[in-house]
Amino acid sequence: MTGSIAAARLATLARDFDRHPAYAGLADELRLLIGDGRVDIDLRLPSERDLCVALGVSRTTVTRAYASLVESGFAVARQGSGTYTRVPGGRRQALDRTLTPHVGDDDVVDLSCAAPSAPPGIAAAYADAVQDLPLYLGGHGYFPTGLPALQEAVAETYVARGLPTAPDQILVVPGALSALMIVAQALVGPRERVLVESPGYPNAHAALRRAGARHVAVPMDVGGWDLDAVGRVVREARPGLAYLIPDFQNPTGNLMSNAEREQYAAILRRAGTVAVVDESHAQLRLDGRPMPRPFASYAQETTITLGSASKSLWGGLRVGWIRCPAHVTERLVGARVALDLGSPVYEQLVTARLLERAEEHWTNHRARLRVQRDALCAAIAERLPDWTFRLPDGGLSLWCELPTSARRGGAVALAAEAERRGVLVSPGPVFGIDGGFDSFVRIPFTRPEDELRDAVDRLAAAWVAVSSGPTRTDETRARVMVA
Repeated sequence: MTGSIAAARLATLARDFDRHPAYAGLADELRLLIGDGRVDIDLRLPSERDLCVALGVSRTTVTRAYASLVESGFAVARQGSGTYTRVPGGRRQALDRTLTPHVGDDDVVDLSCAAPSAPPGIAAAYADAVQDLPLYLGGHGYFPTGLPALQEAVAETYVARGLPTAPDQILVVPGALSALMIVAQALVGPRERVLVESPGYPNAHAALRRAGARHVAVPMDVGGWDLDAVGRVVREARPGLAYLIPDFQNPTGNLMSNAEREQYAAILRRAGTVAVVDESHAQLRLDGRPMPRPFASYAQETTITLGSASKSLWGGLRVGWIRCPAHVTERLVGARVALDLGSPVYEQLVTARLLERAEEHWTNHRARLRVQRDALCAAIAERLPDWTFRLPDGGLSLWCELPTSARRGGAVALAAEAERRGVLVSPGPVFGIDGGFDSFVRIPFTRPEDELRDAVDRLAAAWVAVSSGPTRTDETRARVMVA
């Protein structure tokens, strides 16, 4: 068990519960707090006596509320120890069979997916959005460009960042990858050259390839973008599109400066290349400093921006968007309706609710990620001191380089050995256009600190096995990557 929560703190969190009847309202509120992450899992709840005093209710009310929590699977009562929070099915219930196949009964720490769990406030937004849903039930439910309320909310986030944006410039879609597929469907012709970063996001590379694109790779250095090299490649290849991640690039974590954005935009504009900019990580700066201006600020008429709630809020929302110049909107809508007819209304309502208090949610989200990042970095520094990485100012993961002196099988062998020890990581070659990068491994800091420390212990044991003996890669499992 990881600790306890004081009666005064729990009473503050649950003070607005419905008191008709009080025990049911308190149980519902506690379930929401646990499911929402505001009360962590494996915490010991206050004694019934202490909580009834803190809330000003009868002890019977608290007793019945705790019993309801246990019955519904949100708590477990331990004789002589107390009542502890949990979630129905346990932590492993969150594992997906497609993303983590071949996992046995032992606990597994999945660090192959650089996506965080939901921050506090998500469950409450779902509950509140139910109130808005009846307004839409009398219609057909199709919104190919998005609910107007969400288009306005997303547009306002760009305005707040200094980029004037009208709601009709926003096309709501099921995530940033869907956004890229729509753009590729609309704008990429057969065998057309598309500039991509290597290493880069493998699902984006695959989506462009399936659209018929020919990849033109530009190297992504550990230290950032080589704009002289970009300029040479663009002049020679004349790509129609360029797919970029300037905000805490996946997997390196690099952040493009304002000066670099201006120079990059000028290079693409001179070549007539459309910039497709993935801003999925734009809200994840962890050092407290202001973010650079949006890339589109430097080339509004030739930049299409992709955004998503998946990394800044929660992947389960499945809500993303495209910000586009007015002259390409019709082409994008035409491509979109050939793939699907709109995003789910309920999730759009939830996202609109969350964006009403976006800065509050993002602040809490960033605070949690900062703690997890620091815990992961400290654990690697202690258990794997020969590994090198740059402390990222934001984003979701570390790009770790394995020591050359001890490397035997490289990152692929390490990932295979780590999986046998119950921790899943993504080796560098996954992110390269043509392989390579076997001296790197990506490690997200998207799990709780205790899981991250446990994962590093297992990685350290795996590294000892890989670097000191014959490597075994025959048991490497094929897995689907989503982030």
